[in-house]
Amino acid sequence: MVYQQNPNPTGSLFLSALLALIPLVAVLVLLGGLKWKAHWAGLTALVLAIGVAVFGYSMPVGQALNSAVFGALTSVLVVLWITFNAIWIYNLTVHSGHFAVLRRSFSSISDDQRVQAIVIAFSFGALLEALAGGGGPVAICSVMLIALGVDPMKAVALALIADTAPVAFGGMGNPITVLNTVTGLPADTFGAMTGRQVPILAMLVPFVLIFVVDGRRGFKQAWPAALAAGGSFAVTQYLVSNFWSYKLCDIIAAIVSVLAVVLLSRVWQPERSIPPVIAGGATADSRRDVIMAFTPYAVIVVIFSLAQIVPIKKALDAVTIKFPWTSLHLADPSGKPIKVEYVLNWASATGSLLFLSGLITLAVLGIGLGKAAQIYGRTIKQFSWAILAILAVFSLSYVMNYSGQITTLGLWLAGTGAFFAFLSPVVGWFGVAITGTDAGSNALFAGLQVTAAQQLHVSPFLFGASNSSGGVMAKMISPQNLAIGTAAAGLVGREGDLFRKVFGWSLLLLLAMCVIAYLQSTPVLGWMVP
Repeated sequence: MVYQQNPNPTGSLFLSALLALIPLVAVLVLLGGLKWKAHWAGLTALVLAIGVAVFGYSMPVGQALNSAVFGALTSVLVVLWITFNAIWIYNLTVHSGHFAVLRRSFSSISDDQRVQAIVIAFSFGALLEALAGGGGPVAICSVMLIALGVDPMKAVALALIADTAPVAFGGMGNPITVLNTVTGLPADTFGAMTGRQVPILAMLVPFVLIFVVDGRRGFKQAWPAALAAGGSFAVTQYLVSNFWSYKLCDIIAAIVSVLAVVLLSRVWQPERSIPPVIAGGATADSRRDVIMAFTPYAVIVVIFSLAQIVPIKKALDAVTIKFPWTSLHLADPSGKPIKVEYVLNWASATGSLLFLSGLITLAVLGIGLGKAAQIYGRTIKQFSWAILAILAVFSLSYVMNYSGQITTLGLWLAGTGAFFAFLSPVVGWFGVAITGTDAGSNALFAGLQVTAAQQLHVSPFLFGASNSSGGVMAKMISPQNLAIGTAAAGLVGREGDLFRKVFGWSLLLLLAMCVIAYLQSTPVLGWMVP
C-alpha cells in the first residue's frame, strides 16, 4: 500500500505543526532539561516520532518502522563510517607518538589557552571540516585541547562552537552541492550567496571561543588573536566562494587564518592571565618529526583533492551501487511517488577516502596492519553508546521526513509571509538539529525554501543559502554530535550537561543569522544578494 504524505492531518496547520514538534521538543527537554543520556533521549524521541507518524499522520506501522531502519542504515555510511576513520587516523598518530609532536607544534604558536583554542578548534577544526566533515573535527579538536590542559567539558564545548562557520562549505562543499541537486539551481550561485552570510558568523566565532575559555577577561586580553583569525578567515571565505570555488573556500580560509595568528604571535602575545600549559615539557622536535606529525592531514588533503578531479571523480562514482528500497512505498502530497534507494558509494564516500588516507598513514608512520586493526577495534569501542545515539537520531529524522512531519513544520513557518526571511535560517536549524548534518538539512528543506521564495517573490538563492547558513548553528546541539564529542573526551553519559553549555550560544548565533537573512531580503542589505 502506498502511503501518501499529508502535511496537514489535523485540518489546522498550526495544530499539525504542534503535533510534528513533539519529537523535537522531547529531544531538547530530555537532553537540556532532564539531562538524559543522548542515546536514551534519541530512542525516546524516535518512539514518539513513530507514534506521531502512525496515530497522527495515519502512516502504516510497517512503513514507519521501515523508515526508521532505512535511516539507521543511512547513518552508517553518512556518519559512522566517516567518524570511525577520522578518529582512527588520530589514534594512529597517538600510537606512533606523532600526536604529541603535533600538539607541541600548535602550542608553540602561543602557550595561552585562549589563542590555542582559536588555532585548534577554529582554524584546524575548519580544515578538518572542509576535508571530511562528520564528527571528526569535534572529536579530534576536543582531544587536542584536553591534551593541552583544557577541561574536558570545556574542550568539547569549544570544538562544538567552533564547528559552525566552516560547516556550510564542509566536506568539500557538500551542503552547497546538495542545494543544487535538490533544486536544480546553480551550485556556484548558492555558494556565492552563502559566502555572503557565514563569513559574518566567522568573524564572531573566535570571540565566542575566548569568552568561553576565560570570560570577559579573555575577551579583553585576547581579542587581537580573535580578530586576526576571524577576520582573515571571513575575508578569504568570501573571496574564494564568490570568485573561485565554494568547494575549496574552507581549506584556503583555514590555512590563511592559521598563518594570520602565527604572524600576529611574532609581534604580540596576550597578557599571561592564565597559567601557561607547556605541552610535552621542553622536548625539542626535529624537523622530520614535525613533518611526520602533519603528514596524515597532508595525505587527507591530497586524497580529497585528487578525488575532486573530474576523471577520477567519475571513475569513483562509476562503481556506486544503488539498492532500491522496494518495501517503502511513498508518495508526496501531490501523489508523486517518492523514490527511495540506498546509495552505496563505497569508493567515493568521504569515509572511504578517509580510510584510504589511513592506510597510507600506516605506511608513513610505520605501523603494522595487525596493530592498525587493533587500534581500529579500540576506536569503535571508544564510541560505545554514542553509536546507538547516532543510529536513533538518523532513524528519527527519516521517520519525520517520510511521514510528512518535516514538511508540516516547513509549511507552517513559510506561512508567516515576508517574516519568513527572518525564520528561513530557523528551518535549516531544525533540519540540522535532527539530522546532524547541514547537507541533510538542505536535502530536507531546500525545495521548501525555494518554493517559499517564489511565492514571496524573493531570490531563491537567499532562502536556500539561509537554510544552509542557519543550519550550522544546530551542529553544536545535535544529539549525534553531542554523542561524538562526549565519546571522544571520555564523557559518555554527560550529553545533557554539554547541551546546556552550548545551547545558549546556538540560539544567539542563530538569532544573528536570522537578522542578517532578514536584512538581505530588504533594501538595507538586498544589494548583497546575487
